[in-house]
Amino acid sequence: MKHGCFRIGFALLLGSVGLRGAETPLPMTTPAAAGMAAAQLDGLHARLAEEVAGGRYSGFVTLVARDGKIVDWRAHGWADVEAKRPMTKDAIVRIYSMTKIVTTVAALMLVEEGKLKLTDPVELYLPALKNRQVYVSGPAEAPVLEPAQRPMTVVELLTHTAGYYYDEPWSAEPVPSALMTKAKLWEAADLDDFVRRLAAVPLHQQPGTKFRYGIHTDLVGAVVEKVSGQRIEAFFQQRIFGPLGMKDTAFHVPAEKRGRMATLYAYADGKAKVARPLVEEAAPAQGLKSAGGGLHSTAADYVRFAQALLNGGEFDGVRLLGRKTVELMVQNRLVGLADPHPFASKELGFGLGVRMITNLGASRHLGSPGMFGWDGAATTLVWMDPKERLVSILLTQHFPYNEGDIFATFMNGVYSAVGK
Repeated sequence: MKHGCFRIGFALLLGSVGLRGAETPLPMTTPAAAGMAAAQLDGLHARLAEEVAGGRYSGFVTLVARDGKIVDWRAHGWADVEAKRPMTKDAIVRIYSMTKIVTTVAALMLVEEGKLKLTDPVELYLPALKNRQVYVSGPAEAPVLEPAQRPMTVVELLTHTAGYYYDEPWSAEPVPSALMTKAKLWEAADLDDFVRRLAAVPLHQQPGTKFRYGIHTDLVGAVVEKVSGQRIEAFFQQRIFGPLGMKDTAFHVPAEKRGRMATLYAYADGKAKVARPLVEEAAPAQGLKSAGGGLHSTAADYVRFAQALLNGGEFDGVRLLGRKTVELMVQNRLVGLADPHPFASKELGFGLGVRMITNLGASRHLGSPGMFGWDGAATTLVWMDPKERLVSILLTQHFPYNEGDIFATFMNGVYSAVGK
């Protein structure tokens, strides 16, 4: 892909794409009325436009809401570079791990209803995961294992401290990843099959001892299915997406909406090629529905979900969770562990399915103590800020993840605009 193809017609795109498509998911307001500086937001968009013009990113959708109103919502660049299809505000993207917050909310709904407890052993619902073994040493062909000291719990799944991991070949500790790869989890027919395959895979460490980002939220989805008696896609639609009016969020994108999907690109040495998705899209009635990373969504849909959490669990007359449940969700659960920060990021703590800024002085970007959110592997991001009453969303479809720390560029631009 040549940089020049990004520049063709770019001035036209910059002036028009941000105004195209997409119904308004929240009331609109002006930056001035929201206590934000329009000039600073324009400066942010100029920087994002430079990323597209320079061939470093194909395109973006950004949305900023304050006090429940949209302050800034724009699109830049291309949804499909080769086809010269512009990115639009209603573009559908793979949100990958931003799915995890949705699954966490589903589990907490069941906690509120008394059908599930955070302290429940996972094996109570997924008996195939009884009697876990833990990897100690040795090669993948003959690993040395020891019994888990106790069963892993639901809260440990939600905090990524249950002992699992992802099958990452670049891992500094590759043997557990190799064991997971051998199980071919992502070829599972459904979450039941996923759990059956996982039964042969040892934990990476004893439950409750370390934050290790991994497949835990897929297991939360399996628990939700067992407790609710519904498939995860049906639960999401009935309890979250339908009530909130999230009409474009699903594991499967139907044919009539595929023209709005943004193409996924992988970049290397200043060039890009169309990338294979990390999680294959689930068919409407079959195929694995990854509760940890399988959803597609739009900025318009996700802001309604994020606003509900920022509001204490309620949006537009629809209550997902009680205020005290959301409060519990955003409490740091890693204090006391050997490594109390996700990914060794000293500004962060981790609650139930979300990270939080716990030490603003160590942050690499502007923000507020207590802001919470998560991101996705294809460089998608959401932050919810109770102090500033802000939701900030950045969507693109780009590997490698967060190249050039585009998240910091975005968040610095948003927060530099915050006034009163």
